[in-house]
Order: sequence, then C-alpha cells, then structure tokens
Amino acid sequence: MERVQKVISNLGYTSRRKAEQLILEGKVFVNDKKANLGDKVKEKDKITIDGVTLDKTKNNDKVYYLLNKPRGVVSTSNDEKGRKTVVSLIDTNKRIYPVGRLDYDTTGALILTNDGDLTNLLLHPSNNIEKEYLAKVKGIIEGKDIYKLKNGVVIDNKKTSPCYVKLKSFDKKTNTSLVLLRIHEGHNHQVKKMFEAINYEVLKLTRLKFAFLDVKNLKSGEYRVLTFKEVKKLYSLGKE
Repeated sequence: MERVQKVISNLGYTSRRKAEQLILEGKVFVNDKKANLGDKVKEKDKITIDGVTLDKTKNNDKVYYLLNKPRGVVSTSNDEKGRKTVVSLIDTNKRIYPVGRLDYDTTGALILTNDGDLTNLLLHPSNNIEKEYLAKVKGIIEGKDIYKLKNGVVIDNKKTSPCYVKLKSFDKKTNTSLVLLRIHEGHNHQVKKMFEAINYEVLKLTRLKFAFLDVKNLKSGEYRVLTFKEVKKLYSLGKE
C-alpha cells in the first residue's frame, strides 16, 4: 500500500506536491470516498480526480525533458486563461508536468517529466538543489547590495539563505546591471523578491542552470530528452 498522493504522481497525473493540494481541495476520491492526505491505497482501489478515474493500465514509462522556456509561456499543464503552456511545447503523448515553475516572463532551464519520485526529490527543500540565474536589473548595483544578497535578505518575513552572487557587468547608458545568482531555495518569485528587498527592479530573468543541467545548446522554446546518466545523476542529488 502507498499513500494516495504518491500513486497519483507515479501514474503521471501531476507532481506529488500538486496531488497533495488536490487532496486538500477535496478533489480526490478513493473508491468514491473523499481522500485525506494520510490515506493509503491498494492496487485495486479506484482513484478519481475531478470526476475522472485514473487509468492504472496505461503505459506509464517515465520520460524526462529539459526545456529552454521562452517568455510568455506559463509553467503548468493547463491554463484557465487559455495561455500557452510549457507542456504544449513538448511533443509527447504522455501526461507530463513541469518540475517547479518559472514565471510567465522568466526564461531558461525547466525540467518536465511524469516521474513523481524525481519531482519530489528535486523540489524538496532538504536536498538543496542549486539553481543558477542571470538577472538584468534597473540601476547600477552597489557592492554593499551584492553583500546583502550574498548574506541573505528578508522576503515574506523570512531570511533567505546565503548564496553565490556576482556582478557580471553594468551599463551606465541604459542604467542596468547583469547579476549572476546561485540559490538552492525555491520560494515563489524568490529572485525578484530578493532584488526588491534591496530596492532594485528585475527587468529580465533567465535560469541558466537547474542543478548541473544548462540550456546553452537549446534555443528559446527548444527541448531535449535527458539521458539515462543525467537522470541517474539527478537522483543522486537526493539526501536519502
């Protein structure tokens, strides 16, 4: 027997975290009875989400993609507003979802998969998976502000962890700076909020790397299948 949220993610419906959210919202039923987070299910149990019964007999082979996310695309499987989603950019007949999110106007490295265990590993805070960003900000950033970012700033009433920060360049004519950051946390809009905390506006944001994966050889909107070695290496990042 396994917890219902793990079964849902393993079937490729959505990530374990999203499955937990669906359970809390009362949208998941096991054998026609509303599910709770602690519930465990047997192989023969019927799982229904939003009135749709999950098909446990379909081919659930795991797939893994790395996408160079373009601007103007939402990091979700479907969008109520009808906007283009990252999933729609991948040519597959499997039900995949993004590992975490990048903002609508943020570009760069994004993993998509139907592997719930790997998704949970990569998103779990205890595993400290590093992400590298390049931010173009308004203003010529000062050394004291770089120091603040490195040592942590307060966002959402919580101080961010120390991180790597480097000023790559600045342009006095356009009054902008390019700043490289490597963080291992995953708060919503974290990089933008970090700069906001020191009074700088982020004009453009790109995720250069997710863990060891980069999108140097992928044009905006392009993707590739991860190799077996890459998937194995991603799994090795877990502490357990």
